[in-house]
Amino acid sequence: MTTAKPRLSAPLSALCGAVLIGALLPACMARKVEVTASVPNDLRDRHPIVMSEAPRSIEIFPGPGRLDGRQAEDIAAFAADYRANGRSQIIAEVPSHNGVGAPAHRGLTGVREALSRNGVSPALISVRSYPAGHYSVASPIRLSFAKLQARVPHACGQWPEDLGASNARFSAENRSYWNLGCATQTNIAAQVANPIDLERAMAESRIDTVRRMNVVDKIRQGQDPSTSYRDSATRINQTVGN
Repeated sequence: MTTAKPRLSAPLSALCGAVLIGALLPACMARKVEVTASVPNDLRDRHPIVMSEAPRSIEIFPGPGRLDGRQAEDIAAFAADYRANGRSQIIAEVPSHNGVGAPAHRGLTGVREALSRNGVSPALISVRSYPAGHYSVASPIRLSFAKLQARVPHACGQWPEDLGASNARFSAENRSYWNLGCATQTNIAAQVANPIDLERAMAESRIDTVRRMNVVDKIRQGQDPSTSYRDSATRINQTVGN
């Protein structure tokens, strides 16, 4: 005698099927996840621009008397940069021959005076010494301070993979090579005047109230508020012959 197998009702059968699919779906999704590339395709991910406190330094070669005009201008620009972006004291490293004469270097007084004339208090200058070479070799006074700078956190020119035909896998994947964009990112980081601009925009400046009222008045009168620019200057081809 055969016994009839119990049958599930339609709602219960559908519920069991949904539970079964839900249990198998994560496993299927896990099997479909594949790592197609170890190198990010976006150059901003491969070569990100980061913020760091890096040294801003300058070397001064003072003579027996006062600083010459070129070095005085260099110190003035250095002091202006320090007033705007300095995040530490100014470190003045003076050469020391066998540990003798470092604090009393003949050019240190002139450097201090030049910094003071350009708005840097002597209290913000810390003097240190470094071992110098032979007396016949000119040893500079090194000035430095910490400054927020934008940079790429690694050196360019690295080639972890062969770009030639010998690397068939790399050629078949049609991916950009690792070093692509590194020089561009480095140049952008070096040229930006204020590294904070790479993180966020500056606040908007105040509006030109006079200009705004003139535009609103023209709109009320049904006039065109745009500005017409006329170039009445002499053209180059009229002055210089072919």
